[in-house]
Amino acid sequence: MSIPNIITLGRILLVPFIVWAIASNQLQIAFTIFLVAGISDAVDGFLAKRFNMTSELGALLDPLADKALLVSIYVALGIWGAIPRWIVILVVSRDIMIVGAVIVSWLCDKPIPMKPLMVSKLNTVAQVMFAALVLASLGFGFNATPYDLILMGFVTVFTLISVSFYLVEWARHMSTIEAS
Repeated sequence: MSIPNIITLGRILLVPFIVWAIASNQLQIAFTIFLVAGISDAVDGFLAKRFNMTSELGALLDPLADKALLVSIYVALGIWGAIPRWIVILVVSRDIMIVGAVIVSWLCDKPIPMKPLMVSKLNTVAQVMFAALVLASLGFGFNATPYDLILMGFVTVFTLISVSFYLVEWARHMSTIEAS
């Protein structure tokens, strides 16, 4: 268990606290926890690359931590009414489709290699920026318009493009399976 993996596990453990903070209307605390999680993501990535501490476990845990955090925040903010429910459904559905495709490929004994696409990285950045802006505006009482709408537009476009690319890549990969 390397230091970057321990930091990543810590980020996963922050998820219930940020959900609690949102649900309890403690939005300054939620924003602070989100900031800590973001800093920990940068630190564990830096340490892993700089000191050659990358591992297979880390390669699995890091995106899991990111997704657990983002999906939980989007769901909590959607339930709270701070963001439109359709954006929550879009973000969560994309992740479910990708995970479902990976599981199907494993079950068919044809695991698909997972490599993040550039559009997926842009999607994550847009999701993080939108969530941070919403949490900050709610926690510190400022009007985020029109920036929230612009970021929500980016999240929508990047989410739709990235899920399309992943599903096309998955369909190509799976089309090589012979019928029994």
